[in-house]
Amino acid sequence: MDPLELETLFKIMETVSSDQSWRTAHPNPCKPGSSWIGIECKSSGNDNLIHVSRLDLGVPPNPSCKSTATFPSQIFQLPHLESVFFISCFTHARTTISFPIKVSSSSLQQLSIRSNPALVGLIPFQLSSLKSLQILTLSQNLLSGTIPAQIFSLSSLLRLDLSYNMLTGRISFQVGNLKNLVGLDLSYNKLTGAIPSTIGQLGMLQKLDLSSNKLTGRIPETIGNLHSLVFIALSSNELKGLLPKGVSMLQNLQYFLMDDNPMFISLPSEFGELQKLQELRLANSGYSGKIPPTYSKLSNLSTLSLQNNRLTGEIPASFGSLSHIYHLNLSRNFLDGVVPFNSSFLNRLGKNLDISGNPGLCLSPSEANGFNLGVNACGSNKSGSSILPWEKSEAHQHGIPRPLFFLLVLLSTMISVALSNI
Repeated sequence: MDPLELETLFKIMETVSSDQSWRTAHPNPCKPGSSWIGIECKSSGNDNLIHVSRLDLGVPPNPSCKSTATFPSQIFQLPHLESVFFISCFTHARTTISFPIKVSSSSLQQLSIRSNPALVGLIPFQLSSLKSLQILTLSQNLLSGTIPAQIFSLSSLLRLDLSYNMLTGRISFQVGNLKNLVGLDLSYNKLTGAIPSTIGQLGMLQKLDLSSNKLTGRIPETIGNLHSLVFIALSSNELKGLLPKGVSMLQNLQYFLMDDNPMFISLPSEFGELQKLQELRLANSGYSGKIPPTYSKLSNLSTLSLQNNRLTGEIPASFGSLSHIYHLNLSRNFLDGVVPFNSSFLNRLGKNLDISGNPGLCLSPSEANGFNLGVNACGSNKSGSSILPWEKSEAHQHGIPRPLFFLLVLLSTMISVALSNI
């Protein structure tokens, strides 16, 4: 090995790990028989030397990180390093991602720094100097501040994951520069503002996860340009308004997750045109109107979550023909009529079917005896559903907590029985 590169490697290990004395235990770490798990080396035809190409630290069987471990900026001075992983490494001593004055790691293709509760501070803009970078993962840390716009100049980037941090500010319109991007995950941060329309320029994108932020406005019309998109998650934001018509153009889409947004529109029928859709989650978003019968054309659908909305009308009879459905939740709406599912369908879903909290629903007498779905038999003198939506419950109307309401009813009955026996 080049003596300068060897010294840089030892400094990295001494900063991060105390598993052993790396200088004495592995004086030639790239030599076969002397290397350790967590390091890979490659020979170079240019200089006839062996160079470090990969480092894995933090998770067994790789070298563990000591409690005083801090981020080693020297990794950016290993000129032939292609991949580096710090997983659950910085857990006690607060540290930041720092860069040396001179950066030599022009070969770095993958930088993955995950699950480090003591990694704080800003995402350094100097990451944009890593022109060969294809995968950048900085998830599950305590990084804060805005996403530096310079990051979006990394034209070779295939995957960008900044999820589970405390990032703030807007998503830059420059995100549209990442033309080769396949996966973008900015979920579980505190990002605000609208989804930039330039997101539609990411023609190779297969996964888009912006869930659990504070994003506002409408989904941009340009979303329909993402013809390769397989997975999109926008749940737990403050998005609202009509869905763009281009949604029906996402013919490769398999997962659409958009729970917990103040949409307050009719349930879009366009989803019924997405033949590859497997999961559709639109719960707790104020959707109204009838369930579009076109949803029954989704022959690959395995999960449909529409609970806690304002849906009315009957459950489409054709839902019973959804042969791949495994999880169906229509609870706490205002649906009515006879539940259109036969015993075979009810047996197949079992507890994965929830239609409770719909006062107007009832089960045919032949099905009501064998299944406990929180829905009464049609023609009984009880309300259709034994679990009422909170808005309609008698206990809530009178300002009495629901458990206390039922306890008072029980006590009143017991007192009446006791008095009748005197």
